[in-house]
Amino acid sequence: MKFAAFALAASAIALTATADTTESAAPAEDAPATFTVEDVKADMANWRAVDPERLFIFNTNKGRILIEAFPEVAPKHFAQFSTIIRSGDYAGTKFHRVIEGFMAQGGDIRAINGTGSGLPGIEAEFTFRRNPEEMPLDYAIGERDDADNGYINGFPIATRPLWLAQDLGNETIESWIPHCAGVVSTARLGNDVNSGNSQFFLMRGHTEHLDKQYTAWGRVLDGQDVVMSIKKGPNGTDGVVADPAALPEGERPQAWVMRTDSDLFADLITGPGRPHVCSLPPVPTVVED
Repeated sequence: MKFAAFALAASAIALTATADTTESAAPAEDAPATFTVEDVKADMANWRAVDPERLFIFNTNKGRILIEAFPEVAPKHFAQFSTIIRSGDYAGTKFHRVIEGFMAQGGDIRAINGTGSGLPGIEAEFTFRRNPEEMPLDYAIGERDDADNGYINGFPIATRPLWLAQDLGNETIESWIPHCAGVVSTARLGNDVNSGNSQFFLMRGHTEHLDKQYTAWGRVLDGQDVVMSIKKGPNGTDGVVADPAALPEGERPQAWVMRTDSDLFADLITGPGRPHVCSLPPVPTVVED
């Protein structure tokens, strides 16, 4: 499957959610609630607008995929992927490795131009350290001091528990984005942890053994159904990638994500048990074209 367009919304690159809660979360089989633009605009306190600088747009002839990046988690990866998208070098690349229930991998520039991106490998950013006072879990699954997963800005987050950092006298806690369905991560060459460059993969299912072994830096906001429909080989969907021209502001899609530190989110997700964040329904997102 080739990209029909891949864009960053701000310059619009075209390649073509602190609530102190101890409540448990609802099981994934519950149907996710749906919301409209009118719902968002009538209740802006419970939603956050996605920064267009962090919004990547994949347009394919199977549909559009919107991805939000989390630069604070993997700043070097965010910078390099943004640079490559703007360069237009993803034109004609395919999802060349697709595994059912696992992931769809793309971004092999070398297969197109014979040389690759021309950029160095990216130093691994498997985990990041956060100050729980400055970057707390918006929603902790379980008791806050004991929680080892939850949400920050709508992103699934796995983390060392707060009590461990306190016992060790550390001001920061090791955390990471787990490889849930919909997460965007970075491919690499074999065992060289610093060899990630231009290739990425979109998760089609939760794969825990990838955590802290590959750098995850984003998540699908809209279009996971498209991710699940990607096929490899002659049955795939071909397209042409457009130049990374700046999209006029009026042509950019706007996306809002429900604040994961809001009472509205807590009301939606509260339920029996203490499941892992990757087993929960996606955080509600609303998109306006």
